[in-house]
Amino acid sequence: MKKYTEISDIDNVSKIIEEVIQLKKDPFQYSALGKHKTLVMLFFNSSLRTRLSTEKAAKNLGMEVMILNVNDAWNLEFEDGTIMNMDKAEHIKDAAQVISQYADVIAVRAFPTLKNKEKDESEYVLNSFTKYASVPVINMESAVAHPLQALTDAITIEEHKAKERPKVVLSWAPHPKALPQAVANSFVEMMQKLDVDFSMTHPKGYELNPDITKGVPISNDQEAALKDADFVYVKNWSSYKDYGTILSQDTCWMTTKEKLGDAKFMHCLPVRRNVVVEDAVLDSEQSLVIQEANNRTYAAQVVLKRILEQL
Repeated sequence: MKKYTEISDIDNVSKIIEEVIQLKKDPFQYSALGKHKTLVMLFFNSSLRTRLSTEKAAKNLGMEVMILNVNDAWNLEFEDGTIMNMDKAEHIKDAAQVISQYADVIAVRAFPTLKNKEKDESEYVLNSFTKYASVPVINMESAVAHPLQALTDAITIEEHKAKERPKVVLSWAPHPKALPQAVANSFVEMMQKLDVDFSMTHPKGYELNPDITKGVPISNDQEAALKDADFVYVKNWSSYKDYGTILSQDTCWMTTKEKLGDAKFMHCLPVRRNVVVEDAVLDSEQSLVIQEANNRTYAAQVVLKRILEQL
């Protein structure tokens, strides 16, 4: 593996899941692999699980880790040919090359603006690093994708499925803020690579990018969609067509014990209790959110392992 910026960088999903399950039995079995290697993690947006799990994954492999919280403190210029006489002090061409001198692997987290669809879909932050860096790049969530989370979700489903081809449903949920489509996009892409009975449910107006959901059954009737589900993955996302806007905050879309039935509940976290999902679900044995969070480490670790093996 030369990079991990999108799910298509995995050549065989089933094989990498098997590798993770073996890795979990002894997380330190490859602790010499990353010796004298450095991971630089760049956060243009805040993080809890992604930051801690990826750092732990790197250290399990014996790597050194350096973290830079970019946010608004470091104004990079991404446009070519710009006369830099305003607030941008450094160009991505220079920054990426310099960081490559300090790192063996660079991991980047950069959310969308949710204002300019074309610009967000260009993945200008992530793609600028892959273009100008001379070392492998990992996507820790970008404008339109979260491949580390999607790999985590695939691992979790494999570990907890009770039948060979489970029914998996992605359900939209209400939220007071406009959120990106990244997690939902990558979950859809990953489910299409697994042997699962996959479908989606959301209110009208919350259709994702049709290029991503092509061929996926979609229902606007949540209760009907969740019937007989084995796994229910719940996530909010803002409108794709009316880009970045909140079209509905209908509380009827909150996940409840009654709707869930006997299914396992999944969510990437953080989650707003009693808005996205009721306490009775989150605090039940049907909830896999803590197991998912734990698997974030091993998803990142197997990606780093495969990259290190190519260096």
